[in-house]
Amino acid sequence: MQRFITDIAIVGAGPSGMMLAKLLHNAGIRAILIERQPMQHVLTRIRAGVLEQGSVNLLTQAGVGARVAREGQRHSGFMLSYGDDQLRIDLESLVNSEVTVYGQTEVTKDLYNALNADGIVILDHASETAVIDLDTEQPAITGVRDDGPFEVRAQFVVGCDGFRGIARQAIPESVRTDYERIYPFGWLGILSETKPANHELIYASHPNGFSLCSMRSERLSRYYIQCSLQDTVDEWSDERFWETLKSQIPQDIAQSLETGPSIEKSIAPLRSFVCEPLQYQRLFIAGDAGHIVPPTGAKGLNLAFSDIHYLSSGLISYFHSGDETGLNGYSDKALKRIWKSERFSWWMTSLLHKFESEDTFAEKMRRAEFEFLCQSRDYQRALAENYIGLPY
Repeated sequence: MQRFITDIAIVGAGPSGMMLAKLLHNAGIRAILIERQPMQHVLTRIRAGVLEQGSVNLLTQAGVGARVAREGQRHSGFMLSYGDDQLRIDLESLVNSEVTVYGQTEVTKDLYNALNADGIVILDHASETAVIDLDTEQPAITGVRDDGPFEVRAQFVVGCDGFRGIARQAIPESVRTDYERIYPFGWLGILSETKPANHELIYASHPNGFSLCSMRSERLSRYYIQCSLQDTVDEWSDERFWETLKSQIPQDIAQSLETGPSIEKSIAPLRSFVCEPLQYQRLFIAGDAGHIVPPTGAKGLNLAFSDIHYLSSGLISYFHSGDETGLNGYSDKALKRIWKSERFSWWMTSLLHKFESEDTFAEKMRRAEFEFLCQSRDYQRALAENYIGLPY
């Protein structure tokens, strides 16, 4: 059996786990990452692409912000539409800020390259992984890789292994409370080598459902439409997807929309989820391991990075000066921001989507909400304040 001893064992080598490892390494604190999937799979997962300024700042702080600064697209606003009616949310004039469009896949690549350059150990393709002995001074992570079993012992374990990971399950049910809402629809997303529909994102509400027009670059577009949870990718040809999208976005945009073959197509269910607390004995959880938001508000990765900001600060203070204040307060501090982001993502989802079995009153309320948003600059400012990211 391979045995490792380190300061922090991080379960999950996605962007939040790698960000934590990088920040700790910069502070002279050792970390080893354990990842169930091969890293090639992790590096090619298609995810969201809107970064709050706080996330960009954290990348810069970690020393991996050069490419996002060079290649990220700065957006000072985005479009909301209801049928053919359109409202631009002017982030710059409302809250004097912007967001950056930069794919999560690219964030993952940047962090992975930085960890490789630093020589940080990633034990990937690790099956049968388990968290044990949390009530000791050196809790352990065990698992099996192609070259045999392994054990990692550390002072603390951090779970960044996503909603279906093992870390949250290590918190006893008698201690843990899970809050969840499952939405009765999913998002069908495609990636296409086409010109984006607009120079900024378009969030489109329509009596038939929701659509989102996004982008990764000047010749790479990302589109989503609301679909049934019973749908499969095979039921959605490219032609059917484009026809549905065109019918649900403003017609002046639909008429000039460039279409083409999809190079990736997938269906994602939507849920809101929060686990309380985010710490137990020597275990901390962060990112999707502790909370899920529907992607409507573009908060998933950004919320994970705010967790890592709080947790890395607490760990660095503990290892540098023995101060446990940040670690003891991590869960409460992170959860306050998490619930506010959950509220915003729930509100955006409710505003823009058609819910099954809803009555005509609900549709009228959505329309009234949109019209009030068009009329009230204060309401627009509140939306903008949440969209660009609440302060850490």
